[in-house]
Amino acid sequence: MKIILDAFGGDYAPTEIVKGALLGLYQNPELVIYLVGKQDVLEQELNGKKYDKERLIIVPASDVIEFDDSPVEAIRTKKDSSMVVAIDKLKQDPEILGLISAGSTGALLSGAVLKLGRIKGLNRPALAPLLPTATGGQVLLIDCGANMDTKPLNLVQFAVMGSVYMKKMLNIENPRIALLSVGTEDSKGNELVKESFKQLKSLPINFVGNMEARDALSGKYDIIVADGFAGNVLLKSIEGAFKLCMEQIKGTIKSSFFAKIGGLLIKKPLKKTLKRFDYHSFGGSPLLGTKRIVIKAHGSSKAKETLIAINQLIEIGSKNINKDIETALSEIQFGEQDEAN
Repeated sequence: MKIILDAFGGDYAPTEIVKGALLGLYQNPELVIYLVGKQDVLEQELNGKKYDKERLIIVPASDVIEFDDSPVEAIRTKKDSSMVVAIDKLKQDPEILGLISAGSTGALLSGAVLKLGRIKGLNRPALAPLLPTATGGQVLLIDCGANMDTKPLNLVQFAVMGSVYMKKMLNIENPRIALLSVGTEDSKGNELVKESFKQLKSLPINFVGNMEARDALSGKYDIIVADGFAGNVLLKSIEGAFKLCMEQIKGTIKSSFFAKIGGLLIKKPLKKTLKRFDYHSFGGSPLLGTKRIVIKAHGSSKAKETLIAINQLIEIGSKNINKDIETALSEIQFGEQDEAN
């Protein structure tokens, strides 16, 4: 069982990525990790640490794609960057399950589509993170930023991919699929939403209608379908609201002596609740629809988040989700084709 880690992607690379890789080896005795990046730096990070050198293999890459680089240009010109080398190695070795990178989202998407290709029958891949819900479950948001401009066909295919993913990964037999809109009424939304609504209703999936953003984490839905622009706004809003709440709660508890006493009394249940809504604990965002498994880890991933993403990749790989997505797409007659496959 082999995977690839882009060791120089993310805010805390390579130190935290290396720590996460070592944790992954410890938890998964059969795992082999290819760590891609600047060899001298990685050797220094690993110096003095105990690990099986046959299971943690450095793949040299002299360059790094920065967050402010033009995604497509970076993939084409920075051929010896850690991300491009990782993608190329994944493409060349069929025994590797997939790759993880916390680096530039745009570059990872561009590289995956250009170099790995799409699943047969799919027009566009989509990023699909899991988010916590008020009922203790999880909801899949698809898409959250891979496609800024979409057509109804894309949203319909996102729904099909999301349905397969939730069935396989969370064992939800008939996942409830909602379309992100400005109201729950069938007639609400822009032209994209209205046309997508019509097509989603005709599919053999459990489409339950439109959904307002305020209900995203309510637990009423298993899948939220959105174009990448609206989905990314929703995701960033949730992240910002969670961060703001955390800061306000901490500030309130520290505001007075009695507040501190109260804080101590509710510390355990409060910590448990906040932990349940920590989106970092749900792993990265798989790029559903590419021929090989690619996971975009959060840019601020540390060792813990890297480990979660590693285990997520292993689970996705073991369940043969890509094949099931291809089968599901082939069984549905879509109403339009806006791009050549």
